[in-house]
Amino acid sequence: MKKMIAVLLAVMMLTFCGMTAAEQEVREMETAADADEFIAVFLGEHPEELEGVWAFSARMEAALKQMNGIAGMAKQLSALGTLESVMPAYEGEMSGLKVFYIPCAFSAMQVDLILVVQDGVIAGLQTGTYSGGKVEKTESDLYDSIELALPVSSLGELPGILTVPKGEGPFPAVILLQGSGASDKDESVGNLKPFRDLAEGLAEKGIAVYRFDKRSYVYGMELMTDRQITLADEYLEDAVNAVQLVAQQERIDPDRIYVLGHSLGGNAIPAVARELKNAPIKARGFIMMAASPRPLDVLMREQYDFLYSLMPEVTEEQQAEKDALFAELDKLQDLDALTEDDTVAGVYSAYWKWLADYDILQAAGEITEPVLLLQGEEDYQVTMEDFRIWKDALGEKENWQMISYPGLTHVFITGQKTEGAAVYSRSERMDEQVIQDIADFVVR
Repeated sequence: MKKMIAVLLAVMMLTFCGMTAAEQEVREMETAADADEFIAVFLGEHPEELEGVWAFSARMEAALKQMNGIAGMAKQLSALGTLESVMPAYEGEMSGLKVFYIPCAFSAMQVDLILVVQDGVIAGLQTGTYSGGKVEKTESDLYDSIELALPVSSLGELPGILTVPKGEGPFPAVILLQGSGASDKDESVGNLKPFRDLAEGLAEKGIAVYRFDKRSYVYGMELMTDRQITLADEYLEDAVNAVQLVAQQERIDPDRIYVLGHSLGGNAIPAVARELKNAPIKARGFIMMAASPRPLDVLMREQYDFLYSLMPEVTEEQQAEKDALFAELDKLQDLDALTEDDTVAGVYSAYWKWLADYDILQAAGEITEPVLLLQGEEDYQVTMEDFRIWKDALGEKENWQMISYPGLTHVFITGQKTEGAAVYSRSERMDEQVIQDIADFVVR
């Protein structure tokens, strides 16, 4: 039955962006009474009567069309059996958006139907855990957020937060490593905060999470003149120290600590695994999200080619900017010619030389602990070509598990490659199935 609900979620969950009401005059969803009225018709004999009456987002309209209208969507609930009762709707909030929860009892299972609303427009309809009519627990009821600074040698400390489930524990813990560039503890990009989503989502499933500001985010000015900094300096010491720090905390099981890296942080995971072999407390396993086995400069060229291909017309100025970047990357063809003062694409040569010597596939193959590798199939930054390389090289190893997700992007929210960087303007949370798969991996 859990699988059945997962399928329903996949089919019924609708993205929140692109909000536009139909051109004709339609009603807006504003109160719990409106939600009661909508659901009564939706679960009745003629759900098609809702069409043209209520304002839907453009994306929901498109999804409804694919499902043969709102009546087709209503049929998705047939797997839950015969409707037995419906409780009054009540208002709540999800990812900063207004939602209405409608507890429903079907012959096979009880669920909440959840209407997602933005500015009066119905932006989504999904199933959720049955609440029985009680308002969902607040964050403070579900987990504790403990400020826990990470010491950094010669620099100071990195602000961090340890999110711990309520209860005595001991709980397993996951430590998060961000992608490239200066990034805060939430890995904020545009309106998205994927690491906050992971911390809260996993804590609700009984798993503690530690996230901290990246050293380049806190000490950017100090590091700017460091000509010797490499990916190792950017990640390894902090990752190892974070494992040791979290292992000392109350309610944490020191034998069940995992390290998760996203994007370039995922690329660093095999090097982190090597470093942890000599540490007092070792990791129980590793999670790599949108990690690439290919050279960084190859990915940069591929990303720029793709983004430029989306432009209806490339101006001379834009083409000149692209040519200048590619000319910079051409310098990497002769690394020996670069001095320590030379930069390529704004990065000192030591960084590039370290990457050139880093055989990520070999290092990944040395990992003996369980590894979970996740990839969004609509990711244009790290693509399914990268996923194929991982599978060809390590897919047969018993300690590796690899999952790709149709319809998910680089930050594991719904979207399409052709949206390019516009996907970061949304206000969505990380896909729930991704969080569930990580939780299953850790618990297992």
